[in-house]
Formats: sequence, structure tokens, C-alpha cells
Amino acid sequence: MHSQARSPSSMENSSSWGERPWPSYNGCLASGDKGRRRSRLALSRRPHANGVKPDVMHHISTPLVSKALSNRGQHSISYTLSRSHSVIVEYTHDSDTDMFQIGRSTENMIDFVVTDTSPGGGAAEGPSAQSTISRYACRILCDRRPPYTARIYAAGFDASSNIFLGERAAKWRTPDGLMDGLTTNGVLVMHPAGGFSEDSAPGVWREISVCGNVYTLRDSRSAQQRGKLVENESNVLQDGSLIDLCGATLLWRTPAGLLRAPTLKQLEAQRQEANAARPQCPVGLSTLAFPSPARGRTAPDKQQPWVYVRCGHVHGYHGWGCRRERGPQERECPLCRLVGPYVPLWLGQEAGLCLDPGPPSHAFAPCGHVCSEKTARYWAQTPLPHGTHAFHAACPFCGAWLTGEHGCVRLIFQGPLD
Repeated sequence: MHSQARSPSSMENSSSWGERPWPSYNGCLASGDKGRRRSRLALSRRPHANGVKPDVMHHISTPLVSKALSNRGQHSISYTLSRSHSVIVEYTHDSDTDMFQIGRSTENMIDFVVTDTSPGGGAAEGPSAQSTISRYACRILCDRRPPYTARIYAAGFDASSNIFLGERAAKWRTPDGLMDGLTTNGVLVMHPAGGFSEDSAPGVWREISVCGNVYTLRDSRSAQQRGKLVENESNVLQDGSLIDLCGATLLWRTPAGLLRAPTLKQLEAQRQEANAARPQCPVGLSTLAFPSPARGRTAPDKQQPWVYVRCGHVHGYHGWGCRRERGPQERECPLCRLVGPYVPLWLGQEAGLCLDPGPPSHAFAPCGHVCSEKTARYWAQTPLPHGTHAFHAACPFCGAWLTGEHGCVRLIFQGPLD
């Protein structure tokens, strides 16, 4: 699963369910991928099934809930309807599924630890008092047998194997007499139309309930009134499904989908091919070259290509053309005279975020991350949730909000004069 954080799963064989890349980190967290805190996580078949499924429902006096939930080995969901009345749904072992949990908590029951990501700023490495991501945000249940279907549910079980929906949480009784509810800030999912491929188009954002039902979005993320039930859609994850946890967005990739994506070797070959063409700065006439990913994203290299993001003309770094009256980053392109941001170009290195293995021909504005045309246009058209109401298209490699009419620009290189 890649995480685009603000800001994907792969099934390469019968024992691998998927991969979640985390958008916004371009292949690696700023502090490095460590343990369960990573820019991507591959879900594989567990040695022993740990899935659970609903079993028995009990009506109980609210003051007695804590005593009823004292059995740590018993998974359950508690719905507080009033100060005097609660409903507890006990869950039983499911030998046909594996369960994976995602959240902000670093406790052992969380398989993938996520942190809030600010646009273009990466993840917060320390504890955040204002984090909007739940400690136990969601859970994914994967079938252990073909076709290895993966389903997502809001909320994860805590250290006591419980999920609590308090009195203020959105909750209701379903027409068949069962219970369901939503978490405080919600778990949103968007399935791309046409799959995650060259022909993809953004889908519609929906909210997933604790029991895995699909609803239209609430008026705001934490509103108590749920949206409308969408009966013809399901919580089954597809290649390219986006999962938003109100602070981090994850991308789900399947093994079959990743076979269509470029490999890291292909990305490196494209970098070397671009450098072999010996692009030149049209003014300084110096030869430009994309730096090796091994350097990391530190200060730009002296041969680093830079781009005027309004027009796409690629240059080497220079200090002229500043238009400080328009802003500190505003420069005038010496070729076409358009004024706009002037930024270094960085190749996108998270292959799971790419729709196709096309050449690196386009850059996102204003951050300068480079990828294929179809990848750039897809992400520039995909609104990602932000805050309680807003949606913004963002660069999948760093999370920066996209600007300009199209959110990306075609790069115009000048070849060598000899």
C-alpha cells in the first residue's frame, strides 16, 4: 500500500495480498523506512489466520460495558446508545481471512503506523498533539484463498481487542436489526474509474463504515449525520483505490497492477537515457543531468535541471530574471518571458504511484517532480481530501498542492548544439 500522504497493495503470488504506497514520500520517509513506519507496506498471507467476523450481539447497561469487555481475547465492538443502554457485538475467529490494522498508534496490534503529512512537508516525526488520524484508524481483511479479495473497514481494534463508539459517535441500527457506525473523522475511499492504468479517471469519494458499508460523504468529516447508503458499491479494494485517514492518504496496489507499473530499474534506465541525451541550458549552454536517487533529495546538484513551471522551459540554475514584486520565487523565463515559479526538477522514485512506464516528460507545478504524461495528468485531476471540507489535487511524490491551470506542465528540453 502506498501512502500518499498528504500524501498503495500487491498480489504477486498466492501469498501476497497487496502493497500500500504512501503518497508524498517519493519512495522513502524522510527519516528512513523503519519497522512498521514505512512509505510502503506489502501485505502477505500470515502463517496463521487472524481475521474476525461478527458473531453475537448483546444489549447491556452502559455502566457494565467495561466489565463485559474484560476478556482481552474476545474481539468486540461497543455501541453506546445512551448513558444507560449499549450494544456489544462480539466477533469470532475467521479462519478464511487475515486482518491488518492501520493507525497512528505504535502499539503492537497496528501493522502500519501512519502520521500526519503536511502539503510538501513530509510526515511529522514526533508525536502530534493535533493529529487528526485515529490511533486505530482502519482495518483490512484479506481472503486467504483466491481471488484474495481485500476489504476495508473503519476503525481498528485496540490493545484490549475492542472498538468503542461513544455516545457522540455516528451510529445506527440497520434495517436487518444489526448495528453500524462511523469513526470521528471517518475513513474515505475512492476507487478509480477504469482501474489504475493509462485509461484511468478519478472516481467518487465515499465513506466506509465500521461494518464495511459504503455511504456518501457527510457534510463535514466529523458530522454526526451519516450520508446516504450506496447499495451498488462495496468496500472491496481495487488496484489504485485511495484510502484517506484524515491526515494521510494511502494508495492500494495489487500485484497484477504493479506488473503494469515501471520498476525501479526502468526508472533508473529512464534517468540515464535522459542524461545521455545531454540536455543543455539554452542560455548558459551548460549540460544538465538528473542526479542519482542515491544522493537523496538534498541541495540541488550544479548540473540539476530547473524549470519555469508556467511554460515548461528547462534551464540550468541561474540568478537572473527575478521579479520580487511578484514574490520571492517568481522568475521571468528568458525564452518566452512568462513569469512564474522557477524550481529544480526531481524524478519521481515511487514506482507504485505511476500509471504507466512512459518517459519522464511532465513535471508537477509547483514542486517540480517529474513523471510520465499520463501519470501527471491523472494525479492533477484527482482531488485529495484536506481538512473537514476541502479537496485539493496534490503531487503524489511530495504532497504539495498543485497550482496553475493544469497542475502539471510538459517539459521543454534543448538538446546539445554539437
